Formats: sequence, structure tokens, C-alpha cells
Amino acid sequence: MTDVVLINITGRDRKGLDAKFTGILAEYDVNILDIGQAVIHDHISLGILAGIPKAKDFSPIFKDMLFEGHNMGLKIDIKPIDSENYEKWVRDQGKERRIITLLGRTLTAQQISAVASIITDNHLNIDGITRLTGRISLKKRRDNPRACVQLSVSGRPLNLLDMRKRFMEISQKAGIDISFHVDNIYRKNRKLVVFDMDSTLIQAEVIVELAKLAGVGDQVDKITESAMRGKIDFKESFRKRVALLKGIKQEQLGKISRDLPLTDGAYLVTKTLRGLGYKLGILSGGFTFIGEYLKEQLGFDYMYANELDIKNGVVTGDVVGDIVDGEKKAILLRQLAQKENLALEQTIAVGDGANDLPMISIAGLGVAFNAKPVVRQNASNTISSVGLDGLLYLIGLHEREIKQEVGQTTEYSYG
Repeated sequence: MTDVVLINITGRDRKGLDAKFTGILAEYDVNILDIGQAVIHDHISLGILAGIPKAKDFSPIFKDMLFEGHNMGLKIDIKPIDSENYEKWVRDQGKERRIITLLGRTLTAQQISAVASIITDNHLNIDGITRLTGRISLKKRRDNPRACVQLSVSGRPLNLLDMRKRFMEISQKAGIDISFHVDNIYRKNRKLVVFDMDSTLIQAEVIVELAKLAGVGDQVDKITESAMRGKIDFKESFRKRVALLKGIKQEQLGKISRDLPLTDGAYLVTKTLRGLGYKLGILSGGFTFIGEYLKEQLGFDYMYANELDIKNGVVTGDVVGDIVDGEKKAILLRQLAQKENLALEQTIAVGDGANDLPMISIAGLGVAFNAKPVVRQNASNTISSVGLDGLLYLIGLHEREIKQEVGQTTEYSYG
């Protein structure tokens, strides 16, 4: 038989602290049943759940721990755990777990308190909190600030839909992103990421830019807005808009490709994901001439979009082949996952419009990026407060793991 005690060590951190106290326990053949540690601003909180053989007298262990704590200026708290509570703790390890990520330019106590209250109201427990962004200097201002914390929670929510609704209300009111998804074996084993193109990878709707060239901007704007809000069928609206582009010269298309601005964070997120071995794809209801350009510039593995019909160097107003709409995007995602020998749970889909919902809904991690209201309401994960590189935090990367652009310097220390 074994007695169980919980040992909490708090105070100023220093090198060798863990070695010293685990060394004391080692002298008495103690088993470590659980151990956890957090360091905030050079202050440590170390917890050890220790199994003490009943043949051992705990008093000398207690004495040695207190003596060493006194020498190091640390507070040592030791309390016994009865067997019933310990066994309950063991059984609870099978509870559902979810990851809740808070992401914004800054995070305040009010925002975190509001999220924590919703978690409590749903009878969930916060088991751990991890900061994913680097330490921020108060003297040197950052041009592109990020603040992100990740909460690991356990338990089954009382009302998942209501929880999502309340998170969305806080998100809209406070200007932060709150994403949550199930913590399972696939969370850190995702290997395929697909992106929408227009208003996701690039800061424009290409068909709108083409409409300006053709002098039909207002007409296309109205049809585009209705389609992105899910009010009319995408295929129908797409054919109507493309028909209005008749007469644009082919050489004008190349200039548009070079002039379209990338979304903030697009280069960084694709560079980092490629470096981690992810396969990347573009699934777009836009056009292949832009998709091919981005595929080359950003290093995508796959690209599917719509091809404008061009004859004698002039856009005819027709489309070559089948139209890539929302349904087609979901089909393509399934096909790419199968080609890469991946389960759908190992995929990530990112988009902003109603025609992205089918792929967002079937992906292991579906993310609405700067999305229309209808998309935000149907996605558990959103990014609106920061750039596209916010995706890297949603998948659990710490800022130190994110590849910085060549020549870019940081304005804080990592840790």
C-alpha cells in the first residue's frame, strides 16, 4: 500500500530547484504520480503528487523538504490525499477535453474572466493555461502585436450551442477571437491545410477587380455580396458575374496577379507550415490565373480554381470546365486527404465565405477567417482580430516555433 501526498513548492525560481527536491524524494524511494510546473516572471509553482511507501515514515521526508525550502526561501505546502479522492482523480482522466484559444492584439483580465465564467457555467474545469505568444516589452512598442493563451478544459459542456453563442458574443464585443475544439489524437497530427483564396490568402475579390476593368463594378459587387452571404446559389451568381467580364484582354490578367496584396500573415503561415511538413492547397471559387501565381509564390502543393475561357487573347465571358463551388471544395478536400493517406480529422480548412462552409464543416479543424456573419455563426474557430498567421496559434504553436521572415527581428524575449 501507498500513502499519497500533494507537495506544492512556490517562490522565486532558480536553477537546480527541481533536481534538489526530486533528489530528496528519491532518497526515500518515493514514486511520482503526477508533476506539473509553471514559471511566471521568475516565480515558480511546482506541484508533485507523490506516492509514499507505507513502510516509510513520512516525517523525515517532510523535515528535509521544509529544511531545503527554508534554505532556498521557498514556501513548501504538503498535505495528504485520501485514497478515495485519489481514485476519483484517476477515473476523471477519461473525461472529454477541449482546447479553448483566446487570440487578439492584447488580452485583458476582463476578457479572460468572461471566458472563464462561461467555462464554469458549463461545469467544465480549466486544467491548464499556456501562453503561446512571446513576452512583450512595455517600453518598446511592437508594430504587429499578438496575444494568445490556450486553455485546456475537461468535462462535457451542459449546452455546447449556448456556449458557442456566448463565446461569439464576447468575441464581437471585445474584439478578440475565441476558438474551441475537441482535444483528441488528431489535434497535433494534422498534415493538410487548404485555404480559400479571395479575401483569405489575398486582400481582394478578384472577380471584383476584373469587373472594374470591364466597367461593370457595381453590377458584380451586388451579385458577389449576395453570393458570399449565401442568399443566392454560387454557381448561378458566378456565371452571371463572369458573363459581365467579356472583352477583358489577357495581358491585363497578369498585371492583376502581381498587384493584388497578400493578406497579413499569409507568407508567414505558409512558410511555417511548409517547414513543419504540412501539405498546402488552394481551393478557390476564384480564378486559376491568380491561383497559379500564388501557388508558385507561396509554395502550395495543390491548387483548384475556375478557369476563364480566353480566345484570341480576350476573355469570352464563359468558364472552362466545372465550377468550383462550396460542394466541389468539400469533394476536393476529401480527395486530397485520400491522396495523402490522411483522415479528414487530420485536415484544416480556412475560408471566409458561405461557399467555404462545406469544407470548413468536414475538416478536422475548420476556421472562419475575417468571415461573413453566416460563416462565423457556423464555425467553432474564427480569426478576425489578427492576420492569417493566427492559424498557427490555433494549432498550438508557440511563437518561438513560428518561422520569422528573413531579416525580421523580434521585440521581446521568448519563453
